[in-house]
Amino acid sequence: MKMNYLRTAKHAFWLAGLLTALASSSAHAQAVGFTKGMPFSDGYVAGNTLYVAGQQGPDEHGKVTGTDITFQTTSAIAAIEKVVKQAGFQMTDIVSVTVYVTDLNDVPAMNKAYIKLMPDPKPARATVKVAGLIGDAKIEISAIAVKH
Repeated sequence: MKMNYLRTAKHAFWLAGLLTALASSSAHAQAVGFTKGMPFSDGYVAGNTLYVAGQQGPDEHGKVTGTDITFQTTSAIAAIEKVVKQAGFQMTDIVSVTVYVTDLNDVPAMNKAYIKLMPDPKPARATVKVAGLIGDAKIEISAIAVKH
């Protein structure tokens, strides 16, 4: 009987510690680049991880400009860099990227711009063809960064 009580008490303390750790890590979650009235934040920091929402690289008026994939890729990566720096991270902290393109024929030109602009070592990446993107963009890039 005494052993069961001790085992139950150990499990209770372990569970309480786990719940405290989870609660404290979520207490440090913080939105980055949130504009009131918008349905999303540009990024979200949870613990030592930054989640960057899909970026298209709009101009100062919030519109995607230019139909050139190189220009749009450059703009999207610049927008990611802005969120990364605003959150207190560095581009070298990015560990994973997802690239959404509307035309697979644009991938070679996109890769040329991406290789020039993303620091080495390049993060893990998935490239996905989609039927369309908001604002008729040709590309959207999301990223995950982890402070080391």
